[in-house]
Amino acid sequence: MSEIRSFADEHVQAAVVAGLRLHRIDVLTVQEAGLRGSDDDVHLSVALAQSRIIITQDADFLRLATQGRPHARIVYARQGTAVGFIVRGLLLIHQVLTTEDMAGNIEYL
Repeated sequence: MSEIRSFADEHVQAAVVAGLRLHRIDVLTVQEAGLRGSDDDVHLSVALAQSRIIITQDADFLRLATQGRPHARIVYARQGTAVGFIVRGLLLIHQVLTTEDMAGNIEYL
């Protein structure tokens, strides 16, 4: 079973990434990947190629997934969701699920 690795899109606050890293979660940001401003399809492709879940607050990713766009997994939190709530939800996902459990799923925080 594989540990979940994450890819934070540009809508995710830096405090969420910092909170995850504080708990030794492997998270790559769009900015670190050099993809800031890139199309959401590119983000999905990069995350899929690296077997990373997408952490997002952009509902466009949900639309792409329902249209059948391949993705490794998506974790979605609405805009305005508290940073602490997002971090706790993601930590729970990382504690109880594996990459195989998440395959192709969408999780809502």
